[in-house]
Amino acid sequence: MRLPRSWTIAIAVISTAILALWLINSIYALYVQVSWTTPWLATPILIGILLLIGIAIGAIIYYLGIFQGWWGKSSTKPPQLPKVPVEKTAAASVNLQAIDLQLQQIQDEVTRQALLAKSREIAENLARGQIRVVVFGTGSAGKTSLINAIIGRIVGEVGAPMGTTTRGETYILELKGLDRQILLTDTPGILEAGIAGTQREAIARELATSADLLLFVVDNDLRSSEYIPLMGLAEIGKRSLLIFNKTDLYPPVDRDKIVAKLQSRVQKEIESQDVIAIAANPQPVRLESGEMFTPDPDILPLVRRLAALLRAEGEDLIADNILLQSHRLGAEARELIDAQRRRQSERVVNRFQWIGAGVVTVTPLPVIDFLATAAINTQMIIEIGKIYGCDLNKETAQELALSLGKTLTSLGIVKGAIQLISTALTVNVATYALGKGIQGITAAYLTRIAGRSFIEYFHRDRSWGDGGMTEVVQQQFQLNRKDEFLTTFIERAIEKIGIDRE
Repeated sequence: MRLPRSWTIAIAVISTAILALWLINSIYALYVQVSWTTPWLATPILIGILLLIGIAIGAIIYYLGIFQGWWGKSSTKPPQLPKVPVEKTAAASVNLQAIDLQLQQIQDEVTRQALLAKSREIAENLARGQIRVVVFGTGSAGKTSLINAIIGRIVGEVGAPMGTTTRGETYILELKGLDRQILLTDTPGILEAGIAGTQREAIARELATSADLLLFVVDNDLRSSEYIPLMGLAEIGKRSLLIFNKTDLYPPVDRDKIVAKLQSRVQKEIESQDVIAIAANPQPVRLESGEMFTPDPDILPLVRRLAALLRAEGEDLIADNILLQSHRLGAEARELIDAQRRRQSERVVNRFQWIGAGVVTVTPLPVIDFLATAAINTQMIIEIGKIYGCDLNKETAQELALSLGKTLTSLGIVKGAIQLISTALTVNVATYALGKGIQGITAAYLTRIAGRSFIEYFHRDRSWGDGGMTEVVQQQFQLNRKDEFLTTFIERAIEKIGIDRE
């Protein structure tokens, strides 16, 4: 049986005090005995004993400190990569854990596994901490030339390219003064014609969305087709440098005007210093002697800005992007779960609308009674609530049902539904069967409006929204009174209830 911690501390303190008293008493006895026989030797002996005790205590503290790691880690261990900001890392980790729990709710196995793979990839990127720089733009803007020029100018090791030109070719760079590796990715061109071009653009946009830093390359002023994707990426929080390439094709005055226009167009999203003019692959020029001369790439402004940005903000770029990716994955998961819940809830509504229609058709009731028994069904509300993770008791469901029933009546939707169904049935059903057909199908129709209204209620986390229940019910009534829907609904109702036609 282990002693309480307070007892252990008390015993240790008492033991230490006893040992200290014994040591002091022993030293004092020795000093008295020596001073009695040889007084001149007593003081040196006492000083020597105290020094030895001090050295012993110091040695114990020193080696204990090494054992506990008080004096720092051994120099033989490799240096650790700098950590991304703790708050953002923790937020991303917590978000990924919550997303993994969400993904377990997705019933489609293929979709669930695909999203789990994305979650694992984000977590691996968080742990690995490489900086992903993606080059994005049209095929004619000179992206590949820019990649080649950067590889030739940045001092450091360049890894073999990974991937293909259709999916994005990636190089691993090491920049002096930066402990992290840089992944530099060339993407397929955007705005290309044909199905293949559309597919390649989708790949390029996906790569751009996953970048820590985006290099958006243009060769003139921004066209509308270029401005829209750039602003779309800026809106989701993507950090970008706007690269004006092929400046060697313009006179200096025109080049400066284009740079000024670019800075003006993107000033709300991109700082002026992040709009950079370069010539990644200058065209050969003819000298006075008649010889052709090819200038060196002029990308030094980009290299300097890129190096400064990655050294100063590299950790934040990684953390921001990881957090962004986890939020986007969470939003995708929520959309899939919501669509799944809506499908399940729609099946519940369809089942109850035909159950109510059948009951009312067999036993016709006054309008208010069949409204209470069929259109506003307590069990239907409970089942929809369970789909959305809300366990309602019968009393709460009944209160909701009664409240919505009163709203349907006060808005005149009950009368409106009877008129709609009556008009539609007169051309489909025999006269003698018209009465019970109107009641049965109206019950199904009102059950549908009620059920879809409650789907919205649970989708909004048990809230009717700013417009209240009235707005939601009216909206559902308008959606379900369209001619194309009503015709199909009447046809199905006649088959379900088994009403005689003319």
